[in-house]
Amino acid sequence: MKKGKLKIKNCIIFLIILILVLYLVITLVKNLTTKEEKDKLLVNLTTLTVDEIKDYASKNKLNINLIYEYNYDKENGEIISQSVKEGTSLKNIKEIDIVISKGGIEKEILTEKNVNEMGKIPVMMYHGIHNVASSDTEYTGGNVDKDGYNRTSEAFRGDLEKYYSMGYRMIRLQDYVDGNIDVPLGYSPIVLTFDDGASNNIKVTGLDSNGNIIIDPNSAVGILEEFKKKYPDYNVTATFFVNGTLFNQKEYDEKIIKWLIDNGYDVGNHTESHNDLSATTTEKTQSVIASVYQKLESIIPGKYVNIIALPFGKPTSRTHTNYNYILEGTSNGYSYKTHAALRVGWEPEVSPYNKNFNITYIKRCRAYDNNGKEFDIESVFKNLEKTRFISDGFKDVVTIKEQDKNLLNENITNKKIVTY
Repeated sequence: MKKGKLKIKNCIIFLIILILVLYLVITLVKNLTTKEEKDKLLVNLTTLTVDEIKDYASKNKLNINLIYEYNYDKENGEIISQSVKEGTSLKNIKEIDIVISKGGIEKEILTEKNVNEMGKIPVMMYHGIHNVASSDTEYTGGNVDKDGYNRTSEAFRGDLEKYYSMGYRMIRLQDYVDGNIDVPLGYSPIVLTFDDGASNNIKVTGLDSNGNIIIDPNSAVGILEEFKKKYPDYNVTATFFVNGTLFNQKEYDEKIIKWLIDNGYDVGNHTESHNDLSATTTEKTQSVIASVYQKLESIIPGKYVNIIALPFGKPTSRTHTNYNYILEGTSNGYSYKTHAALRVGWEPEVSPYNKNFNITYIKRCRAYDNNGKEFDIESVFKNLEKTRFISDGFKDVVTIKEQDKNLLNENITNKKIVTY
């Protein structure tokens, strides 16, 4: 009887041990499987073919979006990029965008879009923007003064709509000067500039509870910000050239300057007192230029553009005695170098890739109405219909027509040149 009980006891102990062992084995296997699934990481998909990516996505239950783009650095069908970083846990991924190269743009597309990166670019010259109806002025169209240097807010809104509808997209003046044209395929660049630092360029009506400036919606910047929201693809920007009085709002000027830089605009030099640089001494020329650079440096160090808009467009010749001092000089121990200079203009300027492009003497177009005559807005853009710069969509590629090869600046070595 005792042997029987002992045998039963031993069986029970054996079963318990067996159950414990099985439990431990099952737990261990389960943990290993969970760990394996947990640690499964995304591979580098850019090394695979499209078919291999599809197969990988299927096996790992991933949603893949295939996006095809023109690319001159990758052959047709090569993978350019993946939207999720290699090494990311698969359990944290819902979908991945895969960008695939279509190679360079086909000649047929270039011809269809009439791509022409040797074409002309309008640098529009504005001054004041006045909040009055165009019908209330005594001058042509949206002009507030006889010569059309000042424009109504109504007309300025109309100008922006017109530029957009005609396929122009804004770029920074600095990017134009440096030859960094970043505009979508088939579209054309346009540059906006404002001279004199008029208060209606960016009129401040007060500060909000956080101390930020409140901008009059009918001032130039107020209207530009309106278009920034309306057309996200417009890349709204402009360069404001100021005198020593900045924007003539002493209480807010520093805040205005900083706000402009923080919000995608640029500020440049228009001399201390809107000086006629063809009628000043060499010392005075350096003084009135240096003082504005110094003032901007004290407010936004290193963030302003080293570009001058020449008051009255003078001197009218680069051989003038003062011209070298416009580009480089020293006053009261402060030295400056001017990267580019703008004239008071009339017609669009050539492409920055053109061998005749001179950044120290850039023409501008006066933004005014004159019934389609004397280089007003209407006549400028009518003339541009056949001569405008039309982008290939790549800022590091210059696409030109075969007949324009002789116009190409031979010093352009940092971009791929494509001819068709």
